[in-house]
Formats: sequence, structure tokens, C-alpha cells
Amino acid sequence: MLRRIELEVLSTVDRGDTISELAMKLDHSESYLSRAVADLVDKGLVYTERDGRRKRVVPSDARAVELYQDLVRQHSHIEFPELLTGKALEVLYYLDQPRTVAEIADRSNNYRNTVNRVLKRIRDRGLVGTDDGHYDFNADFNRMHEFARELAHHLHRQRLEVVASKGTILWEDYDEFLAQAETEIDAEGFHETGLARFAAFDLQFLLTDHRYYLYSETLDEVSPAELCCHTLLIDNGSRHRSYCLLLLSHVDVDEDDLREQAVKYGLDDEIDALLQYLETHGEIQDGLLPEWSEFQELAADYEVDLPQ
Repeated sequence: MLRRIELEVLSTVDRGDTISELAMKLDHSESYLSRAVADLVDKGLVYTERDGRRKRVVPSDARAVELYQDLVRQHSHIEFPELLTGKALEVLYYLDQPRTVAEIADRSNNYRNTVNRVLKRIRDRGLVGTDDGHYDFNADFNRMHEFARELAHHLHRQRLEVVASKGTILWEDYDEFLAQAETEIDAEGFHETGLARFAAFDLQFLLTDHRYYLYSETLDEVSPAELCCHTLLIDNGSRHRSYCLLLLSHVDVDEDDLREQAVKYGLDDEIDALLQYLETHGEIQDGLLPEWSEFQELAADYEVDLPQ
């Protein structure tokens, strides 16, 4: 997410520092510092001002910058740029409560050895401790988690605003986010989801003025299991639940994968209710699911065969 040199610049830069002044403070070449500053400008974490022939670097008012610089000032004896490189910020992102190495590995999709190595490095500096195998922050170092979360959110916002200035983030984790936009997005990493995506599975619904996209650098396309979860994140009302039921009836969706996606998106109860509804032919009711006879009519309208 941020390279060590970028973290060093954010740790050091005062309002109005020039590139040459930063190079002297950090003992790096001006060309190396210039590239790092340019990357930070692209990420909206600093900006530059012309002062004659010189270019002054100014920290942005991003909340992530404020959190990080406060952390550095209050704990000046800790080398945060070294500590937060590699997978560290990703691990800290998911340490929102006491968690085991296995839990963090599952949530971050990293190997346990990787997570363990990061946490050991942080634990050796006294920033986290363990209780019955669960890692948690010591003292006020939970602000490292706040920084990781705020930085990820800021970078997601930056990426979305480039392609949809009025876009809204509906859900996010460290390296993915679900967004609502008023216009079509045709950019690398953005995958259309929501009601428009149902057409890929031969289900055509009346669309709203909004479009929905999952940003992910690793995904090839939105699967039916993911689509079902996205649909509920967009609107958890009865109509969208009925559409999810049609999809689950019409497409062969791996139940284990669906439940795994439900955990990722925090929709365990909702997905469990949908699966039980189909299994029991509508005996499960929560006020947001249709009567079975109504759903049968809906399925017939869309030529979806229901399980007997």
C-alpha cells in the first residue's frame, strides 16, 4: 500500500519542506525523493506548491495523514516506516478486535506464517500482546489499526473518484470495495455487479439509474455467490432478497462458497435465511421473504424451475 520511503516522507515532512530539504533529512537522493513525493501526490496524501524554482511539499488534510503523523510524534522512538512495510498494514487492518493468527489469515487471505511473522515483529516492540492465542494492541497502539483502515478507505476513495466523481462506497475491506456510481465505469479492476449483472445468468430485471461495481485487482468476474451478497449489501429489502432467491434457484451455486462469501461481507444470517427458505419451501419467514406461493409465481414469470 505504501512503500517505506513514502512512510518516511509522511513521517518527516513539515508544511513547506522542499525536495532537497527532505532529501537531506532522510539521507536519500533528490531524484529518489521526487519519485516518492510524486507517488504520494497521486495518492492524495501530500501536494506540492511552487516557490520560484523550488517545489514545496505539503501534507494533505487526509485523516490518514493526521493519524499517522500523530502516531509518529507521540512515539518518536519507534521506526514506523520500517515497521509498517510489506504486509504489516494489511494485518493491522484486520486487527479490529482481539484475533488469532488463523482469524487474521482467513480475513486477509494471507498465509498464517506471513501473519505470524508480522505480528511477532510488532509484538517484539511491545505494541501488541497475546492472551490465550488472541492478539490485541497494548496501550493506545490501536491507532495503528485506525491508520491502516483510514489509509485503505482514503486510497479507495481516490481510486473511485478518478472514474466516478460522485461515486459512493457501500462496502470495503483492505484491497476491495463495492461502489455505487451514477455513470458506467469502464476501467481496469472495476467489475459490474448488482441487478445489471443478473443478465449474465439469464435474469433480466428493471434497472435503476445507479450502477454498481466491485473493485478488485485479483477478480476475473463476479460469481453468483458474490453477486448474491452484493445484491443484499446494495438493498437488503424484500425485492432484492427475492431476486437472490431466483438466482440461487436458477444457478448452481456452491453452498460452501456462498457461506464463505457471506462471512466476508458480514451477511451470515441473511444468507442462512435464504438457504433455509429454499430448503424448506418457504417455511422460514422473517418479514422480508415472500410467501412461497408468491415466490412460485415470481419464478414462473422468470422461467426459473424451483426444486421439488
